[in-house]
Amino acid sequence: MTYEQALAKVNKEKPRSKWNFGTTSFNKYHAIKTTYNGSIYDSKLESKHAQNLDFRLKAGLISGWDRQCKIDLYFYDSRGVKISYKSWKVDFRVHELDGTYTLEEVKGMEGDDYRWKKEILEKVWLKDNLNYKFKVYKSKDI
Repeated sequence: MTYEQALAKVNKEKPRSKWNFGTTSFNKYHAIKTTYNGSIYDSKLESKHAQNLDFRLKAGLISGWDRQCKIDLYFYDSRGVKISYKSWKVDFRVHELDGTYTLEEVKGMEGDDYRWKKEILEKVWLKDNLNYKFKVYKSKDI
């Protein structure tokens, strides 16, 4: 019997797996879900960015912000007929003082899925929604 098994028997718990320590859960990039101001964020980086947005709001630099803003990205064929769409939940939508919005995505690591969504957003969606801008924050920016 290993030490973990004996400890689990004494504490009447299931043995911990290699990547799950207690109630902490990881995603595929091993980001740790974190709570800030009563909301659960997908990573420590996202919760830190939410804290920065609150500071910007209190300083009067922005008029508000939302989290997990849903964007529908539509795909068209060569004749301009809509053939499909994909939903994307952008991490934050910031309400700027001039009435425009900035979609802010917080990334520790960029995956393939993110890259093509970003490309469609920049080349198609933003051209149809001129009151929106898009900004990506990396760990070094926060």
